[in-house]
Amino acid sequence: MSSLSPFVYWAQNENKIFLKIDLKDVKNHTIDFESKFITFIGTGRGAYGYEQYNFTLQFFEKIKEKDSIVKINDYCINVTLIKQESGWWPRLISTPQKPLWLKIDFDKWQSKEELLDEQVNAVTDDYPNIYKNLMKNELGYVKEDFKAVYLLFYNLGMLSAFLYAGIIIAVTLAKNGFEESTYTKLYPAVGHILCIIHLFQALEIMHPIFGYVKGSPLMPFLQIFGRIFILFGNLEFEPKLQKMPVIPWLFLAWTLSDIIRYIYYIFHTATSKSSVQKYAYPFIKWLRYTAWIVLYPIGFLCESLIVFMNILHLHNSPRFYLRMPNPYNATFDYLTFLRIYILLIMIPGMYSLIKHMYKARIKNLGGQEPFHKIAFLKNKAK
Repeated sequence: MSSLSPFVYWAQNENKIFLKIDLKDVKNHTIDFESKFITFIGTGRGAYGYEQYNFTLQFFEKIKEKDSIVKINDYCINVTLIKQESGWWPRLISTPQKPLWLKIDFDKWQSKEELLDEQVNAVTDDYPNIYKNLMKNELGYVKEDFKAVYLLFYNLGMLSAFLYAGIIIAVTLAKNGFEESTYTKLYPAVGHILCIIHLFQALEIMHPIFGYVKGSPLMPFLQIFGRIFILFGNLEFEPKLQKMPVIPWLFLAWTLSDIIRYIYYIFHTATSKSSVQKYAYPFIKWLRYTAWIVLYPIGFLCESLIVFMNILHLHNSPRFYLRMPNPYNATFDYLTFLRIYILLIMIPGMYSLIKHMYKARIKNLGGQEPFHKIAFLKNKAK
């Protein structure tokens, strides 16, 4: 019998072990399972060419051998094993020394499912020590995940940008207060900066699509598109709106909510367990899921007033419309679009955002009341 062994890649979650036997065109194979063993013999094309390969592994803990699943394709053999007891294994086999042909399949490493949309899909959040030790033993060093590094730098960049905008707003308000002169100075000082920041912030709509964070792109789309529309579709569209008294309150609500949000993201994705993180993180987490209760309604009220005033301006001075007949055989009226937007998009969108944040707050800070059965409604019913 040949003593050649194929490369075997493994991964796990709390309940399963995943093995990939790296052999192509496998023939005459035999796979035997016992409570703590797997034995394989088969002919296929591996690292040493088309030969007969075999291996035996003694597992760290017991498996349910009768529930094992084997799937064979032209490129490899995939084996799914069910752990007899749920839990993360510190290694696959019983002995600390592993054979050279046994590798960790980091791409298939699975985390337990998280319900919060904003969390990064990484096992390091759940069992960082086990994952790091496995990676260090396998590679000789801890490999940083590209997505985690990208998100860290993205969050740092956005935090710096909103801090910069916040400082400009604070300095402008400190010099002039909430007076009429402030309204005329604030937008020229920080408005165009916020336009650029929110264009970069549109990347967050793509993060769930590319798998960088969990959840649907709908929530970031509603929030970010709504802000971009206020900036470009209203304030830049009608310069008179830039002098409205609600502008300082709107910009304060936006910058404060995002400064808190990005600080929380940085703390959440950081792997360091420093004393600063240990004591500051609970407060930042509470602030992240509490400040919106005040800031979101303020922002929504200011945005509604801006759109409403734009509707009045367009009603008195119509522009940006297309009437028939025309070469395109189509009609469009921006005034009508704004009316539809505020009724069918803005109000339902704000409801969806508040409902989403409420559920996230219940998930992270505790509580069990459904969104449509909050306490004061129950008391009212009694």
